[in-house]
Amino acid sequence: MGVQMVVLFQILLLLCSIDAITGTTSCEERCGNVSIPYPFGIGAAGCYVDDWYEVICNYSSGSPKPFLRSLNLEVLNISFGSTLSRTRNTVGVNYPTVSACGSNSNTIHNVELSKSPFIFSQSENIFMAMGCNNWASIISLGGSVFGCRTCPFGCKACDAININDTTIATPLCQTTIASDLVLSNTNTEPVIVPDQPTIGCRSAFLVEEKWFKAAYNVRLFSNMSSVVSYHVPVVLEWGVLDTSFYSVLNNIATYNSSNYTCIPMSNRNSTFSCSCDGGYEGNPYILGGCQDINECEQYSNPCSRYNSSYGNVKCENHIGYYLCRTVYPPKPPVRAATIGVSSSLGLLVLLVGGWWSYKVIKKRRMMKQKNKFFKRNGGLLLRQQLSSSEVNVDTTKLFNSKDLEKATDHFNINRILGQGGQGTVYKGMLTDGRIVAVKKSKVIDEAKLEEFINEVVILSQINHRNVVKLIGCCLETEVPLLVYEYIPNGTLSQYVNGQTEEFPLTWDMRLRIATEVAGALFYLHSGASSPIYHRDIKSTNILLDEKYRAKVADFGTSRSITIDQTHLTTLVHGTFGYLDPEYFQSSQFTEKSDVYSFGVVLAELLTGEKAISSTRTQESRSLATYFIQSVEENNLFNVLDSRVLKECKKEEIIVVANLAKRCLYLNGKKRPTMKEVAKELEAVQVLQKTHTLLQDYKELEYAQAEMHESWDVVPSSTMSTSSVDAQPLLPFQYA
Repeated sequence: MGVQMVVLFQILLLLCSIDAITGTTSCEERCGNVSIPYPFGIGAAGCYVDDWYEVICNYSSGSPKPFLRSLNLEVLNISFGSTLSRTRNTVGVNYPTVSACGSNSNTIHNVELSKSPFIFSQSENIFMAMGCNNWASIISLGGSVFGCRTCPFGCKACDAININDTTIATPLCQTTIASDLVLSNTNTEPVIVPDQPTIGCRSAFLVEEKWFKAAYNVRLFSNMSSVVSYHVPVVLEWGVLDTSFYSVLNNIATYNSSNYTCIPMSNRNSTFSCSCDGGYEGNPYILGGCQDINECEQYSNPCSRYNSSYGNVKCENHIGYYLCRTVYPPKPPVRAATIGVSSSLGLLVLLVGGWWSYKVIKKRRMMKQKNKFFKRNGGLLLRQQLSSSEVNVDTTKLFNSKDLEKATDHFNINRILGQGGQGTVYKGMLTDGRIVAVKKSKVIDEAKLEEFINEVVILSQINHRNVVKLIGCCLETEVPLLVYEYIPNGTLSQYVNGQTEEFPLTWDMRLRIATEVAGALFYLHSGASSPIYHRDIKSTNILLDEKYRAKVADFGTSRSITIDQTHLTTLVHGTFGYLDPEYFQSSQFTEKSDVYSFGVVLAELLTGEKAISSTRTQESRSLATYFIQSVEENNLFNVLDSRVLKECKKEEIIVVANLAKRCLYLNGKKRPTMKEVAKELEAVQVLQKTHTLLQDYKELEYAQAEMHESWDVVPSSTMSTSSVDAQPLLPFQYA
């Protein structure tokens, strides 16, 4: 009896655990008009996978409203993505705007998502600014800065715009958001324009693009004379943290069942996003949650378009897919011999004709698909850019997609070298044995297309030993592919900030790397056929090859200008900590903006500190500010990297530190050019070699003096009587 009770108790425990996994516990499934599916939940702890997904039903406003307890944001909807349509799991939330009036500025510190399973959706949200002479910006946790300015030529020249047949009287501007946006400090401030008083109100906000551009909501914003505190819909993408759900699906990172798939979220390797496969729909986060779609009923017989005079086409639903079968009308009776001969001849003709038709149709489809991808991936734009610029296209190869799939083992995850906002980089080997880095871009929209084509055109113009070389590209695939030379030793940031302790950088290597980067930037500014501004110089964009030589990389935001141009007026783009303050204020990027970013890298090489660090005081979080204060307060030698302090001569440190300080001047006109920077660093290298040679000479002279002294004390009985015979024993003769 006792054994039976124990077995029964274990069965009950098992059933309870199954209920927890399948989400069949007695939990509330709705709050007001919003459905709350698992892994989200209301009520007891078993109703949601962990605290990030707990939803509270708030009745304080009368009607019930769901709130994410962890983020204190109202939930508008929760949806699941689809593998077939490439949509992602999303949750819509009500999000606050930031506003200010008159000459006031305002900043709000939004929710932080860095440790959560949520990120702001780059594809579904936009960043908006409203109001005359409004400079609005966002600084993300990763350091990216982006924003836009309304009425860049003043409100007198700021015309009304039309969206969905609705005239918008209030000045607007918009821009896309960064792919790694997990914390947004949103800021709005007035732009002082001569002869125009700062009046009216301004606002800035993230918003769901489809919602904002809907006819009703456009009218809502169209004639706002003042801006007050407001909330707008924003879309968050979500997955499940591995610490919470990993054990439930048994290694969810590589788990592929017959009806759903789970993969790591982009830029969030510890968070997994699950979606039902093609032919299924439902909730992939509960066992049996992905159910077969009956396409024959749901899509009103999708096979009807194949009906012909030969017969009707019938739709047959199967688990995960459907088939279209032709139902032929009955034939009149004929002789068996006639049927046999006719059938054989007909079958032969059908097979031959079918095979030939298949080959022709397949070839045409492939050509059409390649042309479609070529156009969608900017092939026409690239062709136009190449024909209108002095580009050496002979050195840039157009690769076949099959060759690159073979080179990367079909883009195996074990070949991944790194991931970024613009795509994933894989290590590969070409058929000729060359090791390369293949960059597989993300599915890019029209806003990102220009950056991709720009990088191809810029790199095609550059031929410098300290700039990463573009070997070729492939535009006939679903997403663009770029092929670079393989740089094996990672980024400069890994070594300077102590992430690679097994190979610390010596002072000689740091000085050489700084000189090489300065020389590359001097070439871009002055040596290329058209001057090129890099616009994103930082230690993570400086790669080190097998001999630890510097290679400047990532030209996605670079711009080529005419020789007579002095600056570019663009939306602010860059990395916080390296961004030129003058460019941030004026939106005008000059060659001195690259100089400022290089000055931060030089400070990193001297101190070993990061460009932005939360371990320093609030006013010294920026390395540029921290470094300049240390120099001005004669505290330089207390902030230097210990290896630099140990190996470097004091006069060399002072020269390089003063050069870095000049590069970091707030006034860009006072900064040196990259030509001057490169020459001064080369001079320090020459001085260093001169000191080394002089030291070796002194040591040699000292050794020779000792030999003379020892020669003088040798007893005369041991010496040869002939001075001529003794002469060859002396290594050198001195006057």
